[in-house]
Amino acid sequence: MDSRTLLALLWMLLSSTSTGIRLDGNGYVDIIIAISSKVPQDDRLVDQIKEMVTDGSVYLYEALDKKVYLKEATILIPPHWNTTNVNKATTESFDKAKIRIANRAQVIQLYGSRGEVFVHEWAHLRWGVYDESNEKEPFYHSNRRIEATRCSKNIEGKFHEVTTGGSLERCKRDPQTSLFTEECKFFPNKNQNTNSSLMFLPSLDSVITFCRENEHNYEAPNMQNKKCGKATWTVIFEDSVDKDALRILQPLQSPPPPPSFKVVQRKQRVICLILDVSGSMWGSRILRQQQAATHFLRNIIEDQASVGIVTFSSDASILSPLTTIDSDTTRENLIQLLPKVANGGTYMCKGLSLGLQLLRADNGDELGDELIFLTDGEASDNIAGCAPSAIQSGAIIHTLAFGNSADPALTEMANKTGGIFNVASDNITSNQLMNAFASLTLSTGDYTNEPVQLESTGKVTSDWFNGTVSVDQTVGNKTSFVIIYERSFPSIYIQSPSGSIYTQTNMSHDALLNTVTFNIPGTAEPGDWKYSIQTTTLQAFTLTATSHAARVDVPPIIVKTRINQQFSDGTKPLIVFAEVSQNYRPVINAEVWATLEPEKGAAQTLQLLDNGAGADASQGDGIYSRYFTKMVKGRSSLKVRVKNQDGQTRFAVQKNSGAPYVPGYVVDGVVQLNPPKPTVSEEPVEVGSFTRTATGESFVVSGTPPNFPPNKITDLSAEIQEDTVFLSWTAPGEDLDEGTAKSYEIRWSFDLDMLRNNFSNGHAVNTAAVLPKEAGSVEKLSFNISSPIQNGTTLYFAAESKDEQNAKSKTSNIAQASKIFYQVDPKPPGISNPGMNLTVLVISVCVAAMVICIILAVTTWAVKRRNLSA
Repeated sequence: MDSRTLLALLWMLLSSTSTGIRLDGNGYVDIIIAISSKVPQDDRLVDQIKEMVTDGSVYLYEALDKKVYLKEATILIPPHWNTTNVNKATTESFDKAKIRIANRAQVIQLYGSRGEVFVHEWAHLRWGVYDESNEKEPFYHSNRRIEATRCSKNIEGKFHEVTTGGSLERCKRDPQTSLFTEECKFFPNKNQNTNSSLMFLPSLDSVITFCRENEHNYEAPNMQNKKCGKATWTVIFEDSVDKDALRILQPLQSPPPPPSFKVVQRKQRVICLILDVSGSMWGSRILRQQQAATHFLRNIIEDQASVGIVTFSSDASILSPLTTIDSDTTRENLIQLLPKVANGGTYMCKGLSLGLQLLRADNGDELGDELIFLTDGEASDNIAGCAPSAIQSGAIIHTLAFGNSADPALTEMANKTGGIFNVASDNITSNQLMNAFASLTLSTGDYTNEPVQLESTGKVTSDWFNGTVSVDQTVGNKTSFVIIYERSFPSIYIQSPSGSIYTQTNMSHDALLNTVTFNIPGTAEPGDWKYSIQTTTLQAFTLTATSHAARVDVPPIIVKTRINQQFSDGTKPLIVFAEVSQNYRPVINAEVWATLEPEKGAAQTLQLLDNGAGADASQGDGIYSRYFTKMVKGRSSLKVRVKNQDGQTRFAVQKNSGAPYVPGYVVDGVVQLNPPKPTVSEEPVEVGSFTRTATGESFVVSGTPPNFPPNKITDLSAEIQEDTVFLSWTAPGEDLDEGTAKSYEIRWSFDLDMLRNNFSNGHAVNTAAVLPKEAGSVEKLSFNISSPIQNGTTLYFAAESKDEQNAKSKTSNIAQASKIFYQVDPKPPGISNPGMNLTVLVISVCVAAMVICIILAVTTWAVKRRNLSA
């Protein structure tokens, strides 16, 4: 096939759904495609994106019975592109885009047309379905034959090994499993008698839709069966975000029109700080606002951005017009203008109006500019009356609710304009206000130019406050330590990895702000920086460490975190996500802790896991997650802390699209080889010591959560040795994946469909002696069934668990194990599904596919929540 330049797409990281994209009648709108600023200017790229989306719309229309298509899409191009005929971006941003173009690559078209692969990835993003191939388990046994892991089972082909010289050989069998070895490949017939499935092979010309129940392959050990246990079509129409619309939409009577496109661009940031100086801000609050805004102006906001400052109380005032950040002197001049006193009422509309007026000063409108609106109280005026006009202005509004009395309109303004909403309590050691300001970045996709928060911590003490900040090889420039003390100036010591000691004489002290700052000159030495702060007065301290990339060509390790429901009524569990990566490579085996702090009450900590169990959709993808069931009514903040776990943290192989590489096709009975798949290193690389903190958007809970049952087991595996069955799985919890379940119920059958549809009719396994372990632990069980296991037998196993209230989990994935013995190989080489000739132990479990570097890359965070709900 022809080699061509195609797009390398990275789908929305940390997207719990494809929120923002919506159906308008039969057409999808509000689709944002953002190009990273790392991509060199090439106007042809925009045309190729349009072609891809247009082709994808046609395939989508055909795939879902002519019910839906792609109607409108916006393409956000990088700030440095000198392109004509573009609109000014409003609320569009790289971080908010669901589809991201991170780079361009020369690739071979082995995965299907751009349109087909686009639909394959759209199904991941929008509907939460999984791949129906499995590179780790490409084969399985069925009726004493070898089958390729696929859907539908009607897709036919041949098995061969390809030698280094390019010739074909008969596939060899693994002596342990009697399945083919990993060198064996499945070559599908070019012409098939089936039209599904796009989640298996979108490259086949005949494949234009998804597997339905009547043709779904429930035996195949793929992620779709493991996580969903039902056909892709069923998930889309019964469990996805579009389920209600798809049931009532009628097929279009004629082909839809091509999508309409808008190309937009965001230049330098224009920001207005709107700061509350009403009477309720007097005292510690006005000081903390000043401290956090100082940190933002000094360490967070990028060069060449324009910043203005507005205050409001009973009236509103401009403290600084829009000023371009062009030097450290400019930054310090703005810091000196920050408000220091507070009195009067809380007239929010006056502050909003004046802030928008200030934004119009640069070019006559507010489109795409930003407001950072901070307040601690309920409005003295009618904020509900003026908020709609602010929302309609085209500005992005970030809102910070300081204290538990801030007006609810803040959440609406941020949510409807693409802004960030955060809360900050009066608890000094939580450092929430500093974290909130630090999170107000607007990424362009080039993370080498953005600040990275290494640490954010606090303590109340009358003695020592000690800790370590690890500076890894990916950061080190513009590294600063900001120490804030509550009452009296302490003694401060900071030791470099090589042993150099820095004291107050090496730091700057602002007595009016109760702040000490240590700026490390040049590039900070990699390794562990130790801090020791001593006081004899009982007081609160916070420490915030920030850095930038050490090199312009090496992006830093970054952490993005969010929760799956920003507004929850408590009836569905919350899921906390943290994605740890470096240049889109997963960072695995890290230690990740989330802190969720309500406006009232104690903070709760939760270890996030990347183990493929419970809330976590896929093991080893750098996306750490956990259910959060101990919800508290009101608003809560989210912070995540990440560090190297006992030296085990690694950079993993970059995970991209699940559309499988096709080694070749069978045409008229002859295998025609495709060019070989590009080789990539699959060895994880050691990371070294590092620390990171990240703040996610705050969330609101309005109801009381029910008693949640244990989570569904999704990694049950089975194996047979002689006549003994060995099972293993990850323990669920008392409440989803938290705590310890009360008991297990395990059953087996010779009939997969019977066990899947009528779990209670399966043969029971004696689990009386099994004491469930804490959630996340590995469980193992061995037993013998009532009679010897005969040759050619396949057994199927499933499990459920109960909590103390006897609430049952959903039935687990179906694990299968086979015992097969053949004396004679009954089929010649090269034929699909040959028999076996060895005694084997076959383990068929749905595990995550190790995906490959191809045209389109889907981030698995978007997939997590939707599949969990499925």
